[in-house]
This record gives sequence, C-alpha cells and structure tokens, in this order.
Amino acid sequence: SLIFEKMQKPLQPSNSLERSEQINAPAPGQPCQPCQPCWPGTQSPAPATGIHPNVPRWPAHPGWPYNPGQSGWPGQTPTIMPPHWLPPTSGPLVSQTSVPYNLNLARGVYDKMMMTILGHVKPNAKMFTVNFLRGNDIAFHINPRFNEGGKQIVVRNHKVGERWGTEERELKGPFPFALGSPFEMKILCSHEAFRVAVNNIPLFEFQHRVRDLNRIDRINILHDVVLTYVNVETLP
Repeated sequence: SLIFEKMQKPLQPSNSLERSEQINAPAPGQPCQPCQPCWPGTQSPAPATGIHPNVPRWPAHPGWPYNPGQSGWPGQTPTIMPPHWLPPTSGPLVSQTSVPYNLNLARGVYDKMMMTILGHVKPNAKMFTVNFLRGNDIAFHINPRFNEGGKQIVVRNHKVGERWGTEERELKGPFPFALGSPFEMKILCSHEAFRVAVNNIPLFEFQHRVRDLNRIDRINILHDVVLTYVNVETLP
C-alpha cells in the first residue's frame, strides 16, 4: 500500500531556477516567434521560445525573471524587423562568433530603435567594447572593464576627431558582467539618449552628444567577448 500511495502522488515540479535555465534554440530554418516583453518590476511572462541561444546554465537570479533574448522593452509589444543574425549571411543562431563584429545600420539610429546583444565574457577578459559610429567618430562608446585598479567599471564616452569627451562611470545597479559568464545587453535609442540595460537591470542613460542620429550608421563590438546573437528591432 505504501508503494501505491507513492504512485498516487503527483510529481513535484522542479524549482524555478532549474526551469529558467532550460533555454532552447530553434531548429535550423524555422522562423522565430515574437516573444512577450518583460522588464524589472513587471509581471513575468510565460517562458518564451524560439529565439534563445543554447547557452547551458544561463544564470537566473532575483531581478531577472525572464528568458534572455526575448523581444521588446518593458510593457510593449515589439514590431519585429528582420534580425541581424551572426554572421549576417547565415541562418539563425549559428556557431558562436568572435569579434571584431561590425553591423551596418541602413537607417542610422532613431527613436525606439532597440539593439539586443547576447554573448559571453571570456574567462580571462580585461575589457570589451561596443561602439556606435558616425564615420570615424564614435557617437557612443560602452566599455566594461574588469580590473581597473582593482575595480570593475563601465565607462561611457564619445570621440570626435581624435578627441575624447568626458567619461561617465556611474551605474544604477551593480557591475553586471562576470568573467566566463553569459550576458544580455539591450540598448534603446530615444530622441534624447541611449538607455542601456544588462541582464534585465537598467544600468544607465547616455545623453546624445552626436545629434545627427541618422548618420550613426555602424556598430562594432571588440575585445574579450564572444557573441551568440545580435538583433535590431523597432518598438511601437
């Protein structure tokens, strides 16, 4: 009778941490489905499928109650534009791509344009860089540094000609990157600024210093990072 009672009991689901780590890539050639957006402080959506890289043991923690790679900014339903997969001439979610990586933006940057970058930091990383470029000028420079005088910082700046502007270093949250670990970065453009969030946590805003946004037409990613997914979309 004891054995029968055990068989009668329903199976207990695994804990939320385990469920959040099960992220599947789509089969080759299958289209990606738009996913419900989520942001810190919003209600967590049901797990989305179809656009996530197959990264084992993706970290789940308080403040990251969603699946990395899902589309959209908080509380909005995205209008999907053709994604820029890695590399751009291949099918979705191919093997990991090393840097430098360059992406041309036909329209430049514009209000409600959002870029999503998924990758992982190399185990011995010193830094990596994301640049938004206008010709040879750097309109927006993002530079996470893993050991500057014993500190971990995210430097932001711009460069016109050979002259750098004033660095910005303050963050709204803790340093979000870890050596050897995956991350998701979202960069949202508005008329006034770039907004940046990493691992579902808003980190900073960078007021536009180069104002002719439609001429900011190239992005490059450099140094100690491996990329798995890059996407550009327009939010409603």
